[in-house]
Amino acid sequence: MVLVRNVFRLKFGKPRESAAVLKESVAVQKRLGVAVNQRLFTDLRGPSYTLVLALRLPYLAAMEATLSKTMGDPDFQASHQKFAALVESGHREILQLVE
Repeated sequence: MVLVRNVFRLKFGKPRESAAVLKESVAVQKRLGVAVNQRLFTDLRGPSYTLVLALRLPYLAAMEATLSKTMGDPDFQASHQKFAALVESGHREILQLVE
């Protein structure tokens, strides 16, 4: 099992708008059949204006398949551009579940 955490630092005053746009992106992914086991988190403590999209996948290659399918979709591209305008920076963490 792989956990992918996409961590975004948002522009000042943009958390609600960012979350709404990111939910649009997730809806497009669901339509494409790739948005499984996704959760959206906002900050309670620590750096303000942080938004995390966490995704659980069975294996790492599933992430590559998901990215290639979504990045080519025009609806996803439009939503992604709106979201990118609201983000200051971001990074991705890819973790493997140890059992």
